[in-house]
Formats: sequence, structure tokens, C-alpha cells
Amino acid sequence: MSRPLIGITLDSEEPGGWSRYPWYAIRQNYASAVAEAGGLPVALPHDPALAEDWLDRIAGLVVTGGAFDIDPSMYGDSAMHETVSLKAGRTAAELALLRGALVRDLPVLGICGGEQLMAVALGGTLVQHIPESFPAALAHEQKTRHDEPGHPVSVTPGSLLARITGAAEMMVNTSHHQAVRTAGTGVAVNAVAPDGVIEGIEDPRYRFCLGVQWHPEFHTDPGDARIFDAFVKACR
Repeated sequence: MSRPLIGITLDSEEPGGWSRYPWYAIRQNYASAVAEAGGLPVALPHDPALAEDWLDRIAGLVVTGGAFDIDPSMYGDSAMHETVSLKAGRTAAELALLRGALVRDLPVLGICGGEQLMAVALGGTLVQHIPESFPAALAHEQKTRHDEPGHPVSVTPGSLLARITGAAEMMVNTSHHQAVRTAGTGVAVNAVAPDGVIEGIEDPRYRFCLGVQWHPEFHTDPGDARIFDAFVKACR
């Protein structure tokens, strides 16, 4: 069986560091996780005008994470927390791809910041800074290696995530200071941390619309590879 073409969104950086010119970046394990699950990964540049052309070609979309945040005005917050950092061009491109994929009912997997963008696109809201909203919160920006688990999450019984992983609990890595505050109408929460922070969402109105706050591309839990397997299977 031929491999379905899976679009993966890129991070972007301003001149400096690796290049004196603006540059894209992606960790190799995003692509390798898709390939190991049977997909053919392709990187998607940041141009909202090209979104429909890309969506004509790809069979599924992975919206990746990154060290930036979504503009709070997009989910109804009038003030911006001092810790918030934006990448407006990246967000505009990813939102065009995500909304277009949902209209077409293409399978979508949102990872970390991609899960947060998915939540906003589906009518949800975000916590701008976890330590302020959850004073007794776990360390969601873990200091250990990201190929090691940071904390457990409880998986919602009967959810798509539960059916995929076959687990009631997963041990996940964690690298975020924001999280979903409220899921949109019709959107289900599929994973929660012990401190009450939402760690995953899904929308049963679509054939595969799943978001997780952690990074399953590192395969820190047996369920992580199953997430990619199920996603690629849905793309066939």
C-alpha cells in the first residue's frame, strides 16, 4: 500500500543563530514518527495563500509545537500576559491549513502548540500562563530531557485517545506554559494532568481530529507510537 502524504508544519526563526537570513526548522523526530507509522512526511512552508494547494495534495496534517504562543485576542482575551511570545506569520499559515483541513475532513493531529491552535480554531480558549492560573501546578515546562516522561495524564474513558492507546493513564513529556482552558462546543477533553491541567482534546464530529499537549514524536510512552499509527491509518 502506498504511503499517504502527510503535511507537517514548520517552525520559523528570524535571522541569527543558524542563518543570517530567516529560516525554517523542524526536529527530525516529527518526520521519523510519521514515516515509521507508514506515512510520507512533507514540510509545509508558511504561506496562507498556498494552503488550499497543499490541502489538495496531502492526506493528513500534523500541526507541530514550538516556543511561541497564540495571540490571546484570537480567543477573546483583551490583555496579553508578559510571558506571551508570538509568531504571527506561522500562526496565520497554520490556521489556514488547519481550518482548511477541517472543512475537508482531513485527519489532523495537533501536538503541543498545535493542540492549542486546534482548540482555538474549534472555539476553545487558553490559559495564558499556567503558574498563575494553577498555583499548585506541576512543572509543565520540564527540565529533564524530552525523551523522558515528566508526569502522568489520565486518559478519558471511551475517548478516541483511549481507544487508540488502550490506556487509562500515560506517562508524557511536557514543555508548555500555556494550556487549553475551555474546549469548544462539541469538543471533548481526552487527557488531564493530576493538577487539573487539560492535556488533550478531540472532536468526534470529524473522522480524526486529535490534539495532545505533550510530544508523542519522542515515543516516551507506548501509546505515543499508537497515536501516529492511528493517525496515518486514518489518512489512508
